[in-house]
Amino acid sequence: MLCCMPGVAFVPALLVSWSSAAFIISYVIAVLAGHVEPLVPYISDTGTKPPESGIFGFMINISALLGVITMYIRYLLIEKQNESSHFVRSSCNIFSLCIGLMGCIGMGIVATFQELSVPSVHDVGALVAFGSGVVYITLQSIISYKSCPQWNTYFVCHIRMAISVISCIAFIPMIVFASQISMTKIDWTPGEK
Repeated sequence: MLCCMPGVAFVPALLVSWSSAAFIISYVIAVLAGHVEPLVPYISDTGTKPPESGIFGFMINISALLGVITMYIRYLLIEKQNESSHFVRSSCNIFSLCIGLMGCIGMGIVATFQELSVPSVHDVGALVAFGSGVVYITLQSIISYKSCPQWNTYFVCHIRMAISVISCIAFIPMIVFASQISMTKIDWTPGEK
């Protein structure tokens, strides 16, 4: 199976590196072009205007593809481990994979439909990407605990669960504050609501 082949561990590392580069490159271009303020802009704001919008869209779509590959490798790994240990139902593993794939589709939507061009589609994509991501990592944390101690250490499980909890906590204010915005624009003047 693919998950048992040496060398697939580079895929998650490539996903993190490529995604980080996508955010950093589009941020630098947007700041240098004067399209965003340098102090903590929204990620989507750094990929709204050309030329950074093309780079952002391309790189985030590649990130979504790398996310799909990473999640599929994780799915295969759990299936292979589960053959001998039976620590989780196969349907739970498939459900987790499907939720993760939904998140990657959301990333593709965010990358394709810029924030100012089609804000409602962009926002739905962001909601799907972040919401599915939170559910996916929480399910993976639970699966990790079920596979202890044979396939994971409790330390790794605790780290994964801590990341899941932080993600859940961060997701709530994102929804609350995003629902307060009545219109999407980058440049605000002090007197505007």
